[in-house]
Amino acid sequence: MNLPYFISQRISINKAGTFSSTIHKVAVFSVGIGLAVMIIAFAIMMGFKNTIKNKIYNFSGHIQITKYVNSNSYNENPLKLPDDLDLPEIKNIIPFSFKAGLVQTDEEVEGLLFKGVGEAFDKESFNKYLNEGRFIQFKTEGYSTEVVLSKFQMSRLKLKLGDKIVMHFFQDPPRARKLSIVGVYESGMEEFDKQIVLGDIGLARRLNNWSPEYAGGYEVHLNNVDQIEDVQQKLYDKYGYDLYVQKTSNKFLQVFEWLSLIDNNVNILLFMVLFVASFNMISIILILILERTPMIGTLKALGATNGLIRKIFVYNGMHMIFKGLLIGNVFGLGIAFIQWKFKLITLDPTNYYMSYVPIEFNMGVLVLLNLLVLGLVSAILILPTLFVAKVEPIKAIKFD
Repeated sequence: MNLPYFISQRISINKAGTFSSTIHKVAVFSVGIGLAVMIIAFAIMMGFKNTIKNKIYNFSGHIQITKYVNSNSYNENPLKLPDDLDLPEIKNIIPFSFKAGLVQTDEEVEGLLFKGVGEAFDKESFNKYLNEGRFIQFKTEGYSTEVVLSKFQMSRLKLKLGDKIVMHFFQDPPRARKLSIVGVYESGMEEFDKQIVLGDIGLARRLNNWSPEYAGGYEVHLNNVDQIEDVQQKLYDKYGYDLYVQKTSNKFLQVFEWLSLIDNNVNILLFMVLFVASFNMISIILILILERTPMIGTLKALGATNGLIRKIFVYNGMHMIFKGLLIGNVFGLGIAFIQWKFKLITLDPTNYYMSYVPIEFNMGVLVLLNLLVLGLVSAILILPTLFVAKVEPIKAIKFD
């Protein structure tokens, strides 16, 4: 029989309303609430970061390939897709072309950026951003005059689904096209919603007098986000002397740097929660040792070693930690699930790029958080049990 474990089980059974019962509840609660806060914080952090990143990647790809230009204008040099651009990491390659222009309505005039895309565009991923209508229907011959505007643009220009607009494109000589609004999107990203009008790349090619195999650039979408660095380096080694191979994260550097700051905030929160939980556990074990001083003296008088008695309180502490982990997981995952399912907590999309607090579950992170709390707080338990060696049997038995 494991004597320390047996004794720890006996002393962990406390009557309701007693001091020991209250101390046990405080210990379990401190571990549980700490783990629940960490689970919720990491679920929100991962949801927030991945939601914003996915929006950027859906609209711009993971890597962009363009021709070098001599200015920051939207004038593009035509680019033909290299025949040997074929890597197993690449999921899809989408040609695009930008044309700057003015949209004219009966009441308003607005400067916007026409982004031409083709059949390769990932309409399925884009549909989740569609508020009204549908996506562009491309033609087998010629080009489509259908466009998709953002909700912000529709409100600013006082338009509605089905309206027609005239867009004057900046070029020499200037050209204008009458376009039909067939869809309204809302990405929540100011960089897109304020500027981008989605249309047929065939129209951009016609305006630029390009043949069908040319485009302003190509968005490279990967199967795995973690492979961006590797694929970008391969493409740069292959075409970098002639083409501009740029990671999308570099193009939206400010947004990605802002997201990296979130990691720092969550790490600080993690440290604070672990510190408080560890400090509480040290205090609680010390209180339990003081409360059980007569028992310690009796055990020592009967020949128990310091190591055996220390194990009793370590087992007792581990019992409280496991109960705390169970409660923390139930509350943390429960609250996160409710937010994920019902989206009760909302946000201002103009400030946060989304209309509600996003949640993302990651089993690996969940397991690591549990192991971190279990390992660190369990290791901390050793410190207060060192006090057992200072207890003298005669004085302890008389201790009141």
